Order: sequence, then structure tokens, then C-alpha cells
Amino acid sequence: MEQFDIIVIGSGSGMLVASAAVEAGYNTALVEGGKMGGTCINVGCVPSKMLIHPADILQTIIEADRIGIKATINQVDFQNIMNRMHTLVQHDTKHQAAAVQATPGITWFKEHGEFIADYTMQVGTHTIKAKTIFIASGSRTALPLIKGIENTDYLTSDTVLELKTQPKSIIIVGGGYIGMEYGHFFSAIGTKTTVIQRSDRIVPEEEPEVSDLLKTQMRKRINILTGHEAVEAKQQGDLKTLVARNRSGIQHEFTAEALMIATGRVSNADLLKPEKTGIKANNHGFIEVNEFLETSKKHIYAFGDAIGKQMFKHAANFEAGIVWHNATHDHKVPMDFLPTPRGVFTYPQIAAVGFKEQEAKQHYNVLVGKAFYRDTAMGVAMGSPEGFVKVIVEKETGKILGAHIIGPEATNIIQEITNVMTSGSDYSAILRGMHIHPALNEVVQNAFGALQEPEKQPEL
Repeated sequence: MEQFDIIVIGSGSGMLVASAAVEAGYNTALVEGGKMGGTCINVGCVPSKMLIHPADILQTIIEADRIGIKATINQVDFQNIMNRMHTLVQHDTKHQAAAVQATPGITWFKEHGEFIADYTMQVGTHTIKAKTIFIASGSRTALPLIKGIENTDYLTSDTVLELKTQPKSIIIVGGGYIGMEYGHFFSAIGTKTTVIQRSDRIVPEEEPEVSDLLKTQMRKRINILTGHEAVEAKQQGDLKTLVARNRSGIQHEFTAEALMIATGRVSNADLLKPEKTGIKANNHGFIEVNEFLETSKKHIYAFGDAIGKQMFKHAANFEAGIVWHNATHDHKVPMDFLPTPRGVFTYPQIAAVGFKEQEAKQHYNVLVGKAFYRDTAMGVAMGSPEGFVKVIVEKETGKILGAHIIGPEATNIIQEITNVMTSGSDYSAILRGMHIHPALNEVVQNAFGALQEPEKQPEL
């Protein structure tokens, strides 16, 4: 039995806690059986955006004609794009691993572990124990029940990064964030792309009008079928065939060189056998926590994808600060998930924070404001791209309840709204603020300047 002050499970955002523990003088164990850095660095945000940025540039070139520039794309070097991505990922992973190994006060256990008793884990041949434990075990790809999938060579958001050659065609099962981002990438580089979505909307977590506009824009280059459930997969040679059934029960077949499953992610927490140390999980396998990110077991905290609240890297990083504070201070700080922003790196981009309109109406008397990119000077200069900002505030207090943006630089211009929500200020802080003219962020100010009763809002 090896005794530690603290055990941290997971080297993604868990490293923030491990680093803080070491700096505070605690003898710390890090349990990480996979690649150092977790999902984000290895198979998530970082590598995917290394692929999506070239796709953005390609689409910008394709659409340049509307502002008087006629350009052609001579070649897309798929291998170079992939190599550039792998070089960065490998550098970051190796650099972080070397830093951990060179740091006194932290012991890295390089195998997957599981609980065997209270506050006790078995990791390979090692039995380790600590009074305080932090679980940031991340998530893995969810695989739907599709007949024949086990006999078909399919890709996931992990394995798609290992492609050596560009497929001429691809079928993507799943029209959520991951599916639509990779749909953008593959279609932009010239791969014939089909997206099969079980729900009636793509990115169904977003406002309906955001989903509708994204579908309209991306259908210009992607075959998108909503309301279709993937029921069977078959392979003949190098070709994959997917059978999908629509709401009427009619089946359709789609064939392509590649098949990708992008139907979401599930928590890795079940692999830890958390019940053996008294940790409760919900029916979906996510660890249950209270507002302070405490589990049902005293002195054991969980955050990030393991709890399934806001499955984004920036959320996990923020939560890491909360759990460390709460573990080391008598005065505990609650985690407020409402101001957690999210971005979808499609083309156009999507960004959102807080409640959707219908959610907000269930609890508040609201005002809604909408403004279009095309009604700003910079929007006109850019060729009047399709896109808008929609904001939702509490009528009596002016508290910002939610914001939804689709259009160029959406993930950047939403930050102003997020900052005001986090600070607790009302929306007047944005109206009073001096905004650069002409710049895209004027569309945010315009949206708050257009607040009115929801039923009086113009159609988008």
C-alpha cells in the first residue's frame, strides 16, 4: 500500500489540480493510463481545430467571389494538413509528460486504475490510497446500436485523426457538434460528405433558428438527412454502406469510402468502479456531484467530462479551480454552469451561453433582442454574411440569461456577453461600453439595443 496526500485521476484538466497540489507541498499521485494531456490535446479540441482552420480558409476562398475576388484552389495537401496536426499534438504531449516526470512531489502511475475500497485504488501492481481524491477521468466515444457495425471499419473522433489518405467520400452518423465540425472539414477539402442525423435538427442543443440556418448553409456542400436513424452497417471491399430509416419507416442506403460514428461521448467514470468507494453515478454513468462539485463520498471531488455537465475543456479548467478551492478552504464556492460558453467550429461558427429562449421563459419574464451581421458596417464590408445574434434577458432586472450567435467569429464575439454574465452585471454594461467601429462586435451591442417582448420579435 502506497499512501499519498492526494490522488488525481486524469491528466487533462486534472493536471491543473495536480500542479496546484504539488505547489502546495502535497505528496501527489497522478493516475493516467493513456496519453498525457487527456482528450483535448490528443483527440479533441486541439487536433480537430488544426484540421478545421484549413477548412475555414478554403471556404473563405470559395466565397471570395461575393466581394470581388476570383480565386481558385490548386491543391489541398491532405498529408501536410495531417502531419502538421500530429506534430503539434506530439510536441504538446511529450512536453507535458517530460514536465510531470521531472517534477518532485508527483508520482505518475501509467496504467488505468480502479477503486477497490474506500479511498483506495489498484493501478497495475500498485495499491494506492489518499485522503482526498479528484476524478477528472474524461470521456470516450459513444457507439450506438447499429447492426453489423462490429464487422465494419468505422472511424470515430479519435481514429479519424489517424487517416493516412483523404477519403473520396464519407458518411458521418451524428449531426451534433462533432459530426458537423468534421462534416465541415471533409466537405471543405473536397470529400463528398453525407451526414445522417437521428434528431429532426442538426446541433439540436442549439436554438432552433441557429440549427436551421446552419443546416441551410451547410447543405450547400453536404448531404444532410435529419430524422434518419442508422440501423445497419455493411462493408464490401473498401466501401462501407449504411442503412438509415426515416420517421415513416422507409429505409435508404448510403455508400462511401469512409464511415464515421459521431454520436456523442460517455463518461469514463464507470471504468473506475466508483461504487467501490461509495461514489454515486447517474443512469448514464456520469458521477453525481453537488453544487460544490463534491461527490457522495466526503473528500472526493469530480469534474470535467466525468460529471457530464458541460463537456468542454474550458469548463473543466474552470471547474478545476473550483474543486481545488473547495478542497482546501472552509468557505466553499459553488459552480455556476449558466455562464459556460460553448462554440461549434462549423462554417458559419456557432457560439452560445446560458438559456435558450424557451428554457428561460419557463422561469423568467424575458425580453429578447436580435441583430443581424448584415446590418453592421463590418458585416457589409464582409459581403453581408448570413448570421445573427440573439440575446435573452430578465425583464425586471436586466440580467443576461442567454445569448446565441451564428456567423463569422461567433466564438470570439460572445466573450463580451460571457464576461458580463460571470460578473453579475446587467446588460446595460454592454450598451454603455464603447465598441470599436466598424467591427463585428457591434452586432452584440445592436442585439441588446433591440430588446423587446418575444412575441414582437421579427422572424429570422
